[in-house]
Amino acid sequence: MVLHYSETRKIDFTKGDVLDDNTPNNKNRIEIGPTQLAFKEWEVAGFQLPDLQKMRRFRWERLTQHIVDRGYGGLLMFDPLNIRYATDSTNMQLWNTHNPFRAVLLCADGYMVIWDYKNSPFLSKFNPLVREQRSGADFFYFDRGDRIDLAADLFSNEVRILIEEHGENNKRLAVDKIMLHGLRALEAQAFDVKDGEEVTEKSRSIKGSDEILAMRCASYACEVAVAEMEKAAREGVPSGDMSENDIWAVLHAENIRRGGEWIETRLLTSGPRTNPWFQECGPRLVQNNEIVAFDTDLVGSYGICVDISRTWWIGDKAPRADMVSAMQHAHQHIMENMTMLKPGVRMRDLSLKAHQLDDRYKKGKYGCLMHGVGLCDEWPLIAYPDQLVEGAFDYEIEAGMVLCVEALVSPEGGDFSIKLEDQVLVTETGYENLSKYPFDNRLLRGM
Repeated sequence: MVLHYSETRKIDFTKGDVLDDNTPNNKNRIEIGPTQLAFKEWEVAGFQLPDLQKMRRFRWERLTQHIVDRGYGGLLMFDPLNIRYATDSTNMQLWNTHNPFRAVLLCADGYMVIWDYKNSPFLSKFNPLVREQRSGADFFYFDRGDRIDLAADLFSNEVRILIEEHGENNKRLAVDKIMLHGLRALEAQAFDVKDGEEVTEKSRSIKGSDEILAMRCASYACEVAVAEMEKAAREGVPSGDMSENDIWAVLHAENIRRGGEWIETRLLTSGPRTNPWFQECGPRLVQNNEIVAFDTDLVGSYGICVDISRTWWIGDKAPRADMVSAMQHAHQHIMENMTMLKPGVRMRDLSLKAHQLDDRYKKGKYGCLMHGVGLCDEWPLIAYPDQLVEGAFDYEIEAGMVLCVEALVSPEGGDFSIKLEDQVLVTETGYENLSKYPFDNRLLRGM
């Protein structure tokens, strides 16, 4: 068969000018996205793909409405995940977290401007909702030295002019995360700086229909990657030369193969290193007949976070009775707690009415009962009763929220922990557990 140029420049030459997610079918495009492997797996599994143009407009409209509802002139964002939400564009995301060089201003009339790395203004031009590309939002010392103030003054003046033109000169400006010199420069321009994180977290907490489709796809891709990791662990650990890092590396590789982006933590440990929890995976060789526990914290396809946890028993002997009991307790904890999720439930009531951990597990419990999830771990946080701060989360659960339901069952002074977590969508009538990855039956049933 002869392939024409119009076909060879396509990601998938069996399709037209756009892919099924309504993005350009051009393998040389700037815009990042899922790989052919991911698309094929989703097609076989029967998944409906999101319409990314609609998803981007939903996010833009939602952010703009939140600005208007609060009487602000605009919203200025520096957090890379908020910039991703507003523009769906990326640029050296992890580097940007500790060297903030990007910013986005969304004005009350919907006019959106991005300040990007000076050599890469083209990275967001695929999105027509981004009306201008500029540079000059870098206020960190390594880049600007002792004259950060000059850059900050120039930037703040640009913001002032934009707000005059597109925010009715309303100086009430929401800002999420900004370097010190930038804040001082905005205040010198007479801006009344408001809490931008409150705006973005509330905006991001409700997922639109296409975001939910994207999350379903990302969840499936993540679970396929987890299955490859489990297969590698079960085959490799009995040989005696497979480290925690060797196992964890499989998840990284399989995530990237499907168009995923990064993993936020290193939470995979084995044997006695699982207790206390939050040790990071390292060179320890995993032994046969041991527990392996992990938390994905994975930013996957479409930039969606898939945050699930599983604990496996790897070996030819049966797990100990206390391990089985802890696994059953952890499973009961998340399954009972997710049944409380439905629209109208107060977040405080989730804390107070949750399933109780046995006393021997309370000291080592997880940092929260549940937390929101979208592009990363997000608002809200549902605390355990003894950590509840009155008034901090005085809101109701709403349809369209997605929460991760957590369990860490870690015996005080013990030599193991059980970590479980599922990702749950709140529907109009209740909830849907988006996590399909099976729990380890040998631990759950004592087989």
